Amino acid sequence: MAEAKSEKSPFIGKQQAPVTLNPSWESKLPPHDSNGKGSTSVLAKLGLPAPKDKFLIVFFIFLLHGVGTLMPWNMFITAKSYFEDFKLGPNNTVATEVSYRTHFMQNMGFASQIPNLVFNWLNIFVNLGGDLTTRIVYSIIFEMVILLVTIILAMLDSSQWPGTFFWATMVCIVLLNVCNGIYQNTIYGIVASLPIKYTGAVVLGSNISGCFTTAMAFICGEIFSSMRTSAIYYFVTAILVLLLCFDTYFALPLNKFFRHYETISRSSEKKSDSKVQLNVPYWQIFKKASPQLFNIFLTFFVTLSVFPAIQSNVQRSDPDFVVGKSHFVLVTCFATFNVFAMLGSLTTSWVKWPGPRFLWVPVVLRLAFIPLFVMCNYVPPDSVRKLTVFIDNDWVYWGIGIAMAYSSGYLSSLGMMYAPQTVHTKYQTTAGMYGAAMLITGIFSGVLFSYLGPSFVV
Repeated sequence: MAEAKSEKSPFIGKQQAPVTLNPSWESKLPPHDSNGKGSTSVLAKLGLPAPKDKFLIVFFIFLLHGVGTLMPWNMFITAKSYFEDFKLGPNNTVATEVSYRTHFMQNMGFASQIPNLVFNWLNIFVNLGGDLTTRIVYSIIFEMVILLVTIILAMLDSSQWPGTFFWATMVCIVLLNVCNGIYQNTIYGIVASLPIKYTGAVVLGSNISGCFTTAMAFICGEIFSSMRTSAIYYFVTAILVLLLCFDTYFALPLNKFFRHYETISRSSEKKSDSKVQLNVPYWQIFKKASPQLFNIFLTFFVTLSVFPAIQSNVQRSDPDFVVGKSHFVLVTCFATFNVFAMLGSLTTSWVKWPGPRFLWVPVVLRLAFIPLFVMCNYVPPDSVRKLTVFIDNDWVYWGIGIAMAYSSGYLSSLGMMYAPQTVHTKYQTTAGMYGAAMLITGIFSGVLFSYLGPSFVV
């Protein structure tokens, strides 16, 4: 036994080094306090090249999700004619004591933004179950199911039950935006840890979403003579876009560029002790980001005060105007807003002026758009305007619409970009969620204010 104990294995004769794999470049990252933008300099000190977003794959994925986050809202507001003239129009329904079309746009906006508002704010402070991936996946799935119900409602003849159709539509809108509130807020939280231009990609995508829905409304209207068939194919496109969002989300963790910034964000969080992590300084984050949160709120408040409730009811003053009566609202309201808001958002890829300190100046000046649109030939449905039309030139009205849309896209993008940069790296996700929540709060407040529109002119 003694001899057996004295025998040594041939593998123990030398000091053996443990078998290791070459460490990945992420494992060499030291703890640091820089945000995503500054991480490149850390890699440079290590002599390692920073990963690149090859072919801008991550950029375009977040742009697509920007399209997806506003797809439900844009699909419903752009279908104004389908709801007000076809489904709820006086010539297509039995006579009822209640006019469901008079304030339909305001009611739809209210139904959309109440759940969006509540769940955007809850998503910041409350764990709604599951990680970020779970929230996004189930949100998209439920949105697609609700859109299927909307398509079924379009197939049915609701002329004998307009009230039931109205309330069924409102319930669909509420449920759709419960899911969308979680989806939108989570996407802004995820993208906040990436360089600033990726937040811009989400905002740009949300503006492209409007252009896409306007184009689909026009194409479906031209291809199909039946309003019912047109609406069915129109809403089907929203499901296809959400399917793309669903698929591309799972491609993100496979991308080295995205994993790099995710690693930085997680390593920054790990530096805090677990008890501190449980007590995120929400108020301190809010205070630091508050100047940009104010800019985000007021930009969307002004925009939604006039679009679409007031602007979509501005009528053509000149019968010989270049845009015909049948396409006047679609072109001068929806197409104009969505195209120029997209261009304004796109401009921030090259120009970022004014800076964070003075962004509030043009944001506050935009309040002038509210009285300007009321001075145009704005006539609420089923109403007679009593206020004098001060701006009866359709070209001037169109110009005001272009300026409002472009400034909305440009200034909202800057605000959403600046907000996460005001706080420490580990709190950028929370700041991004605050930005998304203030965006929805601005939209909701603007929708509420738009109810006053008819009282200004009638």
